[in-house]
Amino acid sequence: MNKLVILLSLAAVLFWRCSSSVVVNELTPEEHLKYAINLYDEEDYHEAVNEFESILLQYAGSSLIDDAQYYVGLTRYKREEYIIAAYEFSKLIKNMPASSFVADAQFMLAECYYGLSPNYNLDQVYTKKAIEEYQVFIDFFPLNERVHKAEEKINELNEKLALKNFTIAKIYQKMDYYIASMKYFDYVVETYHDTQYAPKALFSKIMLLMEREREDEALTNMKKFMLLFPEDEEAENVREIKDSLEGKISLN
Repeated sequence: MNKLVILLSLAAVLFWRCSSSVVVNELTPEEHLKYAINLYDEEDYHEAVNEFESILLQYAGSSLIDDAQYYVGLTRYKREEYIIAAYEFSKLIKNMPASSFVADAQFMLAECYYGLSPNYNLDQVYTKKAIEEYQVFIDFFPLNERVHKAEEKINELNEKLALKNFTIAKIYQKMDYYIASMKYFDYVVETYHDTQYAPKALFSKIMLLMEREREDEALTNMKKFMLLFPEDEEAENVREIKDSLEGKISLN
């Protein structure tokens, strides 16, 4: 009895697949696209991407091609195939510049690289690429409703890059490579000045200069700190050190 049930189930599946294939072959291009989008909406991404790619092959040159191309990218993205998805979105942007999907494709291209962006202690090539593509989106589509989201993503990714460079600076400091350490602190302050790590980097540099008894340089950087980060949690501490150091210098 169980074997009969299994056989009947398999036969039903095979019949459904064959029937579905016949129906798809009989659909108009518009109906085929609608069918593929329905598969996508139902999260059947494996079948959906097959149908979208079939549309691209069968109806090359039709008005549906950019729809199918965009959905191929979306479906690959949903499958977390970010590199392939990025390629598909790039193809739409490059080959179909007049498409109404270009803005969305540019945003999703950035999202693909965002998805590829690893932990801060790893290589940040994809992080930088994501920032670049979000910025392209903002520059070319400044009135798009997703500009604010793109700006938030850029800020988030810059925080990651700042943390990476700040961490490198601290490692060099622990290894007594003071020149290299201060260069990285400077880099964080100048390049990622809007992140939480900029004041941390400048404060760390000040403390390092004081430790090395380079008081004139320390004082210069304290003044810079008070100018750039007057509301930072370390501002009062810096002010006290600065006042003390200025008093010491005036006595000399």
